[in-house]
Amino acid sequence: MRTSSRGQVDPFIVMDVMERARAAEAAGRRVIHMEVGQPATPAPEGARAALAAAMATEPLGYTVALGLPALRARIARHYRDWHGVEVDPARIVVTAGASAGFVLAFTALFEAGQRVGLGLPGYPSYRHILTALSLEARGIETAMEDRFQPRPDQVGADLDGLILASPSNPAGTMLDRDALSALVAACRERDVSLISDEIYHGLHYDRPAVSALEVTDDVYVVNSFSKYFSMTGWRVGWMVVPHDHVRVVERLAQNMFICPSHASQVAALAAFDCGPELEANLSVYRANRQMMIEGLAAAGFAHFAPPDGAFYVYADARHLGDDSLDLSARILDEVGVAVTPGIDFDPARGRGMLRFSYAGAGADIAEGLDRLARWTARQ
Repeated sequence: MRTSSRGQVDPFIVMDVMERARAAEAAGRRVIHMEVGQPATPAPEGARAALAAAMATEPLGYTVALGLPALRARIARHYRDWHGVEVDPARIVVTAGASAGFVLAFTALFEAGQRVGLGLPGYPSYRHILTALSLEARGIETAMEDRFQPRPDQVGADLDGLILASPSNPAGTMLDRDALSALVAACRERDVSLISDEIYHGLHYDRPAVSALEVTDDVYVVNSFSKYFSMTGWRVGWMVVPHDHVRVVERLAQNMFICPSHASQVAALAAFDCGPELEANLSVYRANRQMMIEGLAAAGFAHFAPPDGAFYVYADARHLGDDSLDLSARILDEVGVAVTPGIDFDPARGRGMLRFSYAGAGADIAEGLDRLARWTARQ
């Protein structure tokens, strides 16, 4: 039986690294996980309690395709509280994680063969989902001096769409209001549809992240409960789309996904009321961030753009070689630290880069940095 060319996407390499780390753990090794952007903390206690109560009293069947009305209203309030903008709940679409949001956005906005720009380094699944949907992913090479974010002059008229991420993955850098506004203006001028990936909002350290909705309503915003709300495995996120796109997205969502998980939506609604627990998690990431910045420099990984948000550092490792896939495998095999090779985020220039996640427990981050320092001293 044949397979389609659309199915010929590259692997999501961090998932392969996770599998190798799991196999090492199954063989009895202790592995420090710096490869994956997954909080070490569980879903908030209040979210878990709300789901337990709902399971005892409700069938938890299908919801409407756009998501529970109460959750959509609460997300709208979230934008008022965090960003000072009024969002009509009717514009909010609850999704099966941010990944489903990207599938819906790309399908709703673009015809097969159209060109969508994305910064490199950037989240690899953007490229792979676009390819699987018969769209052309156009990489925009960003620079460390630009904090790995695209510039307005890089938004060409040959693009049909642009994806921005702030805070970004893998670098954790953010766009301030002026930079974001300039990119929005460039997209408007060149008739480029804009998608803003805001799944790391809430995970910021010196200044809050700016939502594209503070600048324009002519945008698709994708967000998630995975990161700040510590609910990766629950697979629930949301989108905000223009009013005249809601029905388009709704029809796609009905047919592609039916609805997001009812159980996850119940937990997500309650998670909004767990602020103290979530802020306590953020304080751990803040401490880990400082530890990572100092520890990587001490271990010889001194060249990177300090992260503004998320929980990653994207560091230059060219002094250790120009094959980041092999280098990450050696680090895992020789010292039991799992890290992500830069080629996952930038297939060409990422050969000399590694991404380090500090989403885990502080003690694990400290141990991992110590292992790395001892290993690099021997190289």
